[in-house]
Amino acid sequence: MLVTTDENVIVQGLTGRQGSFWAGRMAECGTRIVAGASPGKGGREVDGVPVYDSVTDAARRHRLDISVLFVPPLSVRAAAADAVRAGVRKLVLLTEHVPYQDVMHVLAEARDHGMKVLGPNTAGLVVPGVASVGIMPGFAGNIFRPGSVGVISRSGSLGTLVAMSLVTSGYGQSAFIGIGGDPLLGTTTLDALRELDRDPRTEAVVLVGEIGGTMEEDAAAYLSDMAKPVVAFIAGRSAPPDRRMGHAGAIVSAGRGSGESKVAALRAAGATVVDLPSQVGAALRERGVTTSPPPPARRP
Repeated sequence: MLVTTDENVIVQGLTGRQGSFWAGRMAECGTRIVAGASPGKGGREVDGVPVYDSVTDAARRHRLDISVLFVPPLSVRAAAADAVRAGVRKLVLLTEHVPYQDVMHVLAEARDHGMKVLGPNTAGLVVPGVASVGIMPGFAGNIFRPGSVGVISRSGSLGTLVAMSLVTSGYGQSAFIGIGGDPLLGTTTLDALRELDRDPRTEAVVLVGEIGGTMEEDAAAYLSDMAKPVVAFIAGRSAPPDRRMGHAGAIVSAGRGSGESKVAALRAAGATVVDLPSQVGAALRERGVTTSPPPPARRP
């Protein structure tokens, strides 16, 4: 899932502290936020953005393409259903600790209605110089700048570190896709890899994975047929077996999902695997990926 300048965004939970703060930061990145939705608070405005009681109400007055959720875990199922009923085509689900049964319901409803879902427990997505949806610092020039390297990350914090390392190394990003750290996700590593492989602005991909689950291993088969170079970093490789580490999906079992298993699968598929995020830039240069020219200086 990516975002463009002509897509309209609604913020569910806009009247909350986090929703209002990040709506402002998203707008700084060029995101077209046209409405907010907060039950019982319709008729208000937040920084000039009209608030409605529901996404369905907002859809009567605005074309809505993407909804981003700043709502509590137990409110996610109802909020997502509201977005589905309104005909929204993309859902960015930031909330963590959503009950698994609710996640399964949301993903099934989305699939039945042709809606793409990013998350849950995602930091969101960024297309530098275009738009940002979520809680990634797309407004920070030392972390994100337009370029040709696509980044896929399960972790928002590690993804930020890798994005900053890219900029320090002279690269910019075509897109950042934070898929989320939960075991049940609307967009998998493979889904995001396919998206960036199709994206004409993306010349190379950096994959930020972690131990637990098999998403990176499942994506390796597709990666082996890609013409675009892939550099990967797998976090948690020194974690003890059968120990849950951080994200809910970061647990290793039956041999698959370990750091060694992921590294072996990715290297066999042709990816360059680095030991530290700071090595990503050098690995891209070794793969023949050219750096991105710096953006033009802003006039004072």
